[in-house]
Amino acid sequence: MVQIKSPEQIAKMREAGLVVAAIHAATREAAVPGATTKDLDQVARKVLAEHNAKPNFLGYGGFPATICTSVNEVVVHGIPSDDVVLKDGDVISIDCGAIIDGWHGDAAFTAFVGSGHSPELVELSRVTEESMWAGIAAMKQGNRLVDVSRAIETYIRRQPKPGGGKYGIIEDYGGHGIGTEMHMDPHLLNYVDRRRGKGPKLVPGFCLAIEPMVSLGTPKTEVLQDDWTVITTDGTWSSHWEHSVALTEDGPLVLTSPDGGKAKLAELGIVAAPDPLG
Repeated sequence: MVQIKSPEQIAKMREAGLVVAAIHAATREAAVPGATTKDLDQVARKVLAEHNAKPNFLGYGGFPATICTSVNEVVVHGIPSDDVVLKDGDVISIDCGAIIDGWHGDAAFTAFVGSGHSPELVELSRVTEESMWAGIAAMKQGNRLVDVSRAIETYIRRQPKPGGGKYGIIEDYGGHGIGTEMHMDPHLLNYVDRRRGKGPKLVPGFCLAIEPMVSLGTPKTEVLQDDWTVITTDGTWSSHWEHSVALTEDGPLVLTSPDGGKAKLAELGIVAAPDPLG
């Protein structure tokens, strides 16, 4: 069953989403050469405490940290550690969430550590982020879940990959519903699988965490012995972007974006819903 939220509940999710945005800003600034991924986790904990919010990653299924820090070939669910020291040229995705009064926010971004990144890596992150926004733009009344998947996949497939070949759209992980839990129905693929049908209709109160994950090579992944860290099977580097989004009577509201998605959606010809928090 898909959980449909009231405007009041969406406003509470917006509060949680703004805490996630604050964590993103703080960890992006802290992701510099010489920092450990455990340092970034501590930064996130401090932001949560400052906002009287709870982490939704810590303890989830036994996960031992506040955020996920996935470096280079790690796609998702990297565990922060004192042993992982960021160095110049690394790429890291930081995935985090927050809970306010029982309502969840969840978002991720890819950051470049230091300098010297190849155009291929820069383009990988751009394509992944823009495909996320294509999915967000498909959050329209009357569309179905598959329309979001199609928008993400179509954007990625239309982008020429530097050096040739195709981007790998990660197959085993995708987006999800969000609300009173971090992961809820429905599961959102980042590509179209006709065996799954069209999925539910998108109606006001429908909330999704839209999160494409894309690699420079294979779409296949494997989980390391810690039972969490997910890597590409061919060792190619990846990118991960995510926002939590609510569909309202007035259009999409990007819950985890500081401006509610207003500026970016305007570029796509879409008017974002008014921010319920003003």
